[in-house]
Amino acid sequence: MHCRTIMAVAGLAAAVGMGGCKSEPVGMRRDATTANQAAREPDRAAETQRQHEQELSKMDDRVASVEREYSDYLAKRAARPLGTSGTKATPDLRDNVKSDMDDVKQAINNLRTTNAENWWQRHESALSTAVNDVEADVKRFSATRSVPAPKKDLHVPDPSGHPVSTEPFMSGRDKFVADMRVRIDAMDKALGNVKATGPRKTELDDLHARVNKLGEDIDHLKSAKAEDWWDLSKSRVNDFIDRLEKSVARLDKTDR
Repeated sequence: MHCRTIMAVAGLAAAVGMGGCKSEPVGMRRDATTANQAAREPDRAAETQRQHEQELSKMDDRVASVEREYSDYLAKRAARPLGTSGTKATPDLRDNVKSDMDDVKQAINNLRTTNAENWWQRHESALSTAVNDVEADVKRFSATRSVPAPKKDLHVPDPSGHPVSTEPFMSGRDKFVADMRVRIDAMDKALGNVKATGPRKTELDDLHARVNKLGEDIDHLKSAKAEDWWDLSKSRVNDFIDRLEKSVARLDKTDR
């Protein structure tokens, strides 16, 4: 009896010991999983950076292609004899296209150093500059000293005439969107009062396209989230290249 008791106790101790041994690999596996996840973080960051570099390289290629098209346009225009029929683009339109090409290259360079901390400041600054530039051209083209602003709704608390969110990022975003929308709507109204033909009609169409594009950019920001910083920044630059391609094509078509 005494021997059986000793054997039973020994068996129980062995079972407990085996149970304890089985619990160790679970903890070890958990630690290993955490370590593997931590080890993969640099890999994910490197892959994200590689994707960004690929997208930036594509932008460089697109701008280089637009520059070649613009150079071809200038060469064809210079070779055309004086008095050749054609509506001819205005000098202001050609200057705007050349300026846009310089600006889009700078935008790509800025995108290379854009990150989650500085993206909104750069995004807001770029759009504000674009609105200021287009507004100046609209004033010049429409011969108005100031672009008329649409009436605001006085029954909302924000001075911009639109309700805003109280969350820090969203409130800044909403106020910026509201302020820019007022100015863009005013530009669109000013251009709507202009009648033009020939080369001025081409410049008017280009201005309309620039104003409409700004409106689209601002509307996209209405639902922007801070974590979308790369997609928003990338899309803004790609859209800039899209508009530049169309402007060069419009130049070439006008001067045929």
